[in-house]
Amino acid sequence: MKIIKPEKKEFMKNSNKTRLVEVGNVKIGAGNPMVLICGPCVIEDAETMQRAADGICEIAARLNLPLIFKSSYVKDNRSSELSYQGPGLEKGLEILAAIREKYQVPVLSDVHTPEEARTAAAVLDVLQIPAYLSMQTSLAIAAGETGKVVNVKKGQFLDPADMEKVIGKIERSGNKNILLTERGAAFGYHNLVVDMRSLVTMRQLGYPVVYDPTHSVRVYGVSSADPAGGRPEFIPALTRAGVATGIDALFIESHPCVSEAKCDAASQWPLEKLESLLRQAKEIDAVTRAQDY
Repeated sequence: MKIIKPEKKEFMKNSNKTRLVEVGNVKIGAGNPMVLICGPCVIEDAETMQRAADGICEIAARLNLPLIFKSSYVKDNRSSELSYQGPGLEKGLEILAAIREKYQVPVLSDVHTPEEARTAAAVLDVLQIPAYLSMQTSLAIAAGETGKVVNVKKGQFLDPADMEKVIGKIERSGNKNILLTERGAAFGYHNLVVDMRSLVTMRQLGYPVVYDPTHSVRVYGVSSADPAGGRPEFIPALTRAGVATGIDALFIESHPCVSEAKCDAASQWPLEKLESLLRQAKEIDAVTRAQDY
């Protein structure tokens, strides 16, 4: 049996340069302008998904922001099994495939098991490994073996430098199409905090980094349907701060009517406010990319 030794990585001196990852016509990293990953937390009814896709795609086009549409066919980490979890793998992929075809945008969703990863790869352009599964070796390898882009959300329990170990698992599967996402670290039992140094540290590992300010404001232990389950008033400030570090993509969960959202109602950003937020982010991104540190 041939043993493949892990590559020894050196931190990159210039964090403005990362590997280029391509998702269809969308180019992420390697100095390219910021990409938007956006959509409702979970796939809901057809009308809601239509409204979300219409609005998000129109805004991205107006702002000339490369877009990857995001929504989960299953949210498997709900606090109660009675909560809405999504339409499931088969129906969810069918809906995402329709959005992909109609709007000509790449699509992303979470995968939870090796079997799911292999099935979902037939439709998805990006396979996302949820934060709480970020250290699952079998899942990382299976996702990598599909050859699709793999977005790994850093676990709330991980040091950002430890993402090097996750990178190694996917690389040794033969796949170097990797994105790393920050979505907050555990701060006490129920709150998350975002250390902006994490975004710089992960970019120094050589792969494009994504920042998710919407999950960063969740208050765990409180239902996401309860207004106390999130602090969305902090999303604009966190977005501005994250973009200023030089991230490669911005991850925003957005919904046409957040008060009626079936998942993460307390932390999604209203669709009617999305364009204003993204205009700010794009301006900051342009200023940041003009610098050479």
